[in-house]
Amino acid sequence: MTFASRITRCPTPFDPARGDDALLHMPELARDVALLIKGTAGCSPYLAGLIAHECSWLARALDDPENAVKQLLAALPDIALDQLSTELRIAKRRIALMTAVCDLGGVWPLEQVTQVLTDFADAAVQACLSRLVAAEVARGKLPAGDDPACAGGMVALAMGKMGAGELNYSSDIDLICLFDETRFDPDDYHDVRQAFIRVTRKMTAIMSEVKDGGYVFRTDLRLRPDASVTPVCLSMEAAERYYESVGRTWERAAYIKARACAGDIAAGQRFLDTLRPFVWRKHLDFAAIQDAHDMRLKIRDHRGLHGPLVLEGHNMKLGRGGIREIEFFTQTRQLIAGGRDPSLRVRTTRDGLLRLAGADWLPQDTADTLYDHYRFHRTVEHRLQMINDAQTHELPADTAGFDRLAAFMGTDADSLRHELTERLEAVHDLIEGFFAPEPATPVTSDWGAEITARWPTYPALRSSRGSEIFNRLAPEIISRLQEAAKPDEALAQFDRFLAGLPAGVQLFSLFEANPQLTQLIVDIAATAPALAQYLSRNAGVFDAVIGGAFFSDWPGVSGLTAELAKVLGGAGDYESQLIAARRWAKEWHFRVGVHHLRGLIDADTSGAQYADLAQAVIRALWPVIVAEFARKHGDLPGQGAIVVGMGSLGSARLNAASDLDLIVIYDAKGVETSDGRRPLATRTYYARLTQALVTALSAQMAEGRLYEVDMRLRPSGRQGPVATSFSAFRDYQMNDAWTWEHLAMTRARVMVGPDSLAEDFEVFRQALVRKKGQGAGVLSDVADMRARIADAKAPQGAWDAKIGPGRLQDIELFAQAAVLLAGGDARDVTGQLAAGVADGWLDAADAQAVSAAAGLFWHLQAAARLLTGGPVDPDAFGEGGRRFLLRETGFETMDDLAVDMGRMAVAADRVISRKLAAT
Repeated sequence: MTFASRITRCPTPFDPARGDDALLHMPELARDVALLIKGTAGCSPYLAGLIAHECSWLARALDDPENAVKQLLAALPDIALDQLSTELRIAKRRIALMTAVCDLGGVWPLEQVTQVLTDFADAAVQACLSRLVAAEVARGKLPAGDDPACAGGMVALAMGKMGAGELNYSSDIDLICLFDETRFDPDDYHDVRQAFIRVTRKMTAIMSEVKDGGYVFRTDLRLRPDASVTPVCLSMEAAERYYESVGRTWERAAYIKARACAGDIAAGQRFLDTLRPFVWRKHLDFAAIQDAHDMRLKIRDHRGLHGPLVLEGHNMKLGRGGIREIEFFTQTRQLIAGGRDPSLRVRTTRDGLLRLAGADWLPQDTADTLYDHYRFHRTVEHRLQMINDAQTHELPADTAGFDRLAAFMGTDADSLRHELTERLEAVHDLIEGFFAPEPATPVTSDWGAEITARWPTYPALRSSRGSEIFNRLAPEIISRLQEAAKPDEALAQFDRFLAGLPAGVQLFSLFEANPQLTQLIVDIAATAPALAQYLSRNAGVFDAVIGGAFFSDWPGVSGLTAELAKVLGGAGDYESQLIAARRWAKEWHFRVGVHHLRGLIDADTSGAQYADLAQAVIRALWPVIVAEFARKHGDLPGQGAIVVGMGSLGSARLNAASDLDLIVIYDAKGVETSDGRRPLATRTYYARLTQALVTALSAQMAEGRLYEVDMRLRPSGRQGPVATSFSAFRDYQMNDAWTWEHLAMTRARVMVGPDSLAEDFEVFRQALVRKKGQGAGVLSDVADMRARIADAKAPQGAWDAKIGPGRLQDIELFAQAAVLLAGGDARDVTGQLAAGVADGWLDAADAQAVSAAAGLFWHLQAAARLLTGGPVDPDAFGEGGRRFLLRETGFETMDDLAVDMGRMAVAADRVISRKLAAT
């Protein structure tokens, strides 16, 4: 396709005579090309001069603009140092002319125009660095490197529009120059640094010098760390130390677009990788909104850009509804969520908006509208800069100027004014509400004044910024607390939550940006004190509520395991993996609790989900634990090991405060020692590996612990080894185990480990249950065990759901006896009772009475653990907790519930006592 056939538009000549002059230098042009050149030159004195100066080159280049650009860029590395300044200016002149003509004719879209300008900037910086560093090497000031293109370990980071491939027509370029100090002898550090400083200064001079009517790029180095006091080229170590200690939000935003563009690209990328935790915070970072808003206000104050929109002299970049507004909006949204969602870590404004919409952080139509305005703004910016090659963003100040700009845009002045006004105001309206918080409404009520008066003394409110944000939230929070069933109770619980917060800026910013969370914390404070206290220590879990999947379908064990494995894979070292697992598990644990509290799931579903979560944690962590252990002591000897869940975990029903009953069984297949650099005897190997598992799950770390672990159900209890060989386990269970240990085996379930060993274990478990259930003394042993349990621990009053005759613990023991006698394989209470019915030992009516009691007491127990973390205590629950309890159990009043609890417990106790007495 010819260039002429690709032209879709031509500017109207503002000065036709100048356009005719340009055509004199380029005879025999195709008609459409002639119209394009005439319009271009007739609107811009600068471009008219370029056309006259480069008419021969342009005539040839227009046959294939893309190839002409490639040839220009390909020639840059071969330019000698003494010719660099001159040749780069010539190349820039031609790039500027080609991009202008292709832009104005609609041959290239905006994105291609800005990318070509950026590609040339990259190539120009690379040419300077490689030649200047080579000169320093030749002078003996730097050691010779393996690859001259790597610039001896120096790298230029492209920032801002250059980093994003979005350079405008007369852009300056923002660079941060660094060098990799690890490549050099420490004794040579200062000499090396001085050499790279010289390179940077000479490069800046070559790029910025205005000579023979042209220049390459104005070069700005002020985005480097602490630019007022630091040299123009820094070591990477010094820069990293700065960002870790005093880096600010605007610098984090700047690094969204950062890109290693010249020199040692690999070293530059390694440096950017080290800054990833600085730029992308692990929690949703809504405090960045206020930081970005403050930056906007400072820019407006500095430039005098406040007030209503006036088109004359309006700054298209920094002014109301301008380019920077859209960029700030996009980058701030990326900073908020990019720590949790790596897909948002993109450089360009277009990609940023599209990814944000794709992740549901923006409506798609908002993203599309903003980018449409952005393209228009950038096009206007280009036309302004093409008129006289000036780095300007200001609209004309007079009528003639608007007429010229309108002609350049292919329209008339009135239409241009109308479109500018509409677009600038639309951007302002879309963005201002996001950044500018509503002023605080004073709290006029005296309700709760005694409590609220002490809030300013709490740690979360001691900073002026935290206090300022909270003061904007307080009226809404107090209003919602007053709507609770028992406002005073809700206020007291919220007060405890607030007092327990170690800091407030991030959380309060999160609440301000997501008002639905305010209602959630009020609901929790009014209903579940234990969950409120948990939140005060783990406020980061609120991120999960707005992270996109909080209300999605439950993913199951496989989905959870895969997700956690992905998290662990990106966490780095072993300690970081354990911390990441804790952070991840807390969010899912919180989700289950909130769904239960809100009535989205019931106690049975929450019990299954808590168990799924625990199994997923064990499944995903076990390979990580094994790999870390094997790194020191070698691979697992023999067939490996399985982790077996016992008790409630085995039966796949946990509550919000459950610990985990585990045992570890291994099969060494005769292998006596491991094969690592620090080998261990097989028994010692698996014992220590088991201890590593317990530590990984239960150790208190920066993000808390995952679970308390109980291993007392292993063979011989506390006296036995923490890990047991499969052969020893089988022998013990068949010959030495007590009946209570066989009862425990009815709920055993493999969590993780080799499939073959897991299958062998399950075959043995079922065979064991079938064999040991036939013993004559089973019922007497269970009756004796029941009596011992009753003597050891008395129920905590009439509301105790777990302890006591006919209550949950008693029923679970009875159900295990039923399935053991039946030789069945069910692990849950309902299934185990059904096995007793199928075997003929238990009739259906008795099973129904016991099962109904089990259901009621489980709902009570699950609710109590969620609400307070302790036993059922209606007086401690408060009105909100009591309502939750009634909703869960289906009763109208607490008195009705209490009566039915007693009735059901008595009925279950009668069945259990009668059946166990028949020995």
